[in-house]
Amino acid sequence: MRRESRPSTGRQAGVAAALLLIDLMVIAWLLYGYGMTGWADGYDTSNPPDAPRAARQAMWFLTGGAALTGGGLLVLGWRIPGTLQLLLLGGAATLFASFTTL
Repeated sequence: MRRESRPSTGRQAGVAAALLLIDLMVIAWLLYGYGMTGWADGYDTSNPPDAPRAARQAMWFLTGGAALTGGGLLVLGWRIPGTLQLLLLGGAATLFASFTTL
């Protein structure tokens, strides 16, 4: 009898659900920071806006998170949470990239 070294689908789904909650909280926090920066820019018309810089920082933070966590999980053989990390964090990074041009 051969023993499998890959994680079970149930365990992968549980890890993916836990990471999904963490990712959504991080994305919400970054969106809140971007919104507050944009709101503050409306009151300070003498300086250039800071919102594009905040969006760029969030984009790079999410891109790095997608590459490290998603890529690392895929290398370890955890396909479900790795794919979810790449799609969710990569999609959020794309969203923030679109905010840099506004």
